[in-house]
Amino acid sequence: MAEQLKYLYNEKFVKQLSTAINSYYKEFQKDEFYSTIFDNTWDDLELKQRMRHISTIMYDFLPGNYEESINILKQTYKDMDSFGFRLENIIFQDFVELYGLEHWDISIDALECFTRNCSSEFSIRQFILKDEDRAMKQMLLWAKSDDHELRRLASEGCRSRLPWAIALPSFKKDPSKVLEVLELLKDDDSKYVQKSVANNINDISKDNVEIVIDIVKNWQGFSKDRDWILKHGSRTLLKASNKEILELFDYKNPATLTVENFTCSDIVKEGEEVFFSFDIITKENMDKLRVEYKLDFLRANGKHNSKVFKISEIDDFIGEKSINKKYSFKAISTRRYYLGVHKISIMINGIVLGKYEFELV
Repeated sequence: MAEQLKYLYNEKFVKQLSTAINSYYKEFQKDEFYSTIFDNTWDDLELKQRMRHISTIMYDFLPGNYEESINILKQTYKDMDSFGFRLENIIFQDFVELYGLEHWDISIDALECFTRNCSSEFSIRQFILKDEDRAMKQMLLWAKSDDHELRRLASEGCRSRLPWAIALPSFKKDPSKVLEVLELLKDDDSKYVQKSVANNINDISKDNVEIVIDIVKNWQGFSKDRDWILKHGSRTLLKASNKEILELFDYKNPATLTVENFTCSDIVKEGEEVFFSFDIITKENMDKLRVEYKLDFLRANGKHNSKVFKISEIDDFIGEKSINKKYSFKAISTRRYYLGVHKISIMINGIVLGKYEFELV
């Protein structure tokens, strides 16, 4: 994905950026800026490298005074936003991250501007690492904002394991300061904010299982939206078949349920799909069923690595239900497949009720 995203930074974007900057800074040398960006290293640069390349060159062509440069960029950002640029605009936050750590108030104000229709979630992390207490006080202020994008930034920016971003080790160890922010946001009416709160809780669960279990116990049952946040935030623990979490969400042991007629491809060619099917049968009503399958992928060392995939959730089930699924072994950038025996298991409410082995050739 990153390989494709790097092409967001292209001639069209740089031309529009230079024109917009020149509108507010007449001394800006557009042609020289353009030629300096597209030097002989450009084609080999990946997404973040291109972003940092543009940021550093932009600094050289803007006034040497940081505050003056930021005032120009805040006006430029509004133009770039109106032109329909979104993800590309994280170049502005990168500029703040790179040059603004010693200019706290000016930079925080800039990140508030740049987070709209984009996000300052990556850049704010450098401020957290520089002065955690001061940055988290700002997060608490943002969490109380009338602007849902600032409230979302308060949660997203302090996630301990935010994808594509530098980790926050102190919050992996002790997320108490993060929880102060989430406490203010747990009943937010914005789905944008709710999703971030859930993702933050999910990050916490990877290092502090008991803390998330306590969060679920204390927050659960107050509203539909809050329960959605808790369940989405517990997805890693649910996939890990954590017994306490399963019970808290009413996924009971399916003692009276059976998985029958489980069939699966015996041989799967590399690049093709494994097909499997099974029947769920029960004569007693089950309030909630969480139906998943687990693939044990063969690794290079001969051991297996598991990944759980959700199939469906079923409420008030009794009788028989047939399920047909497939999984593609087409090569992807995030997973490498090794030839040999792989395993598949059917799981109901975290309990394995059927196993099968097949060979990837």
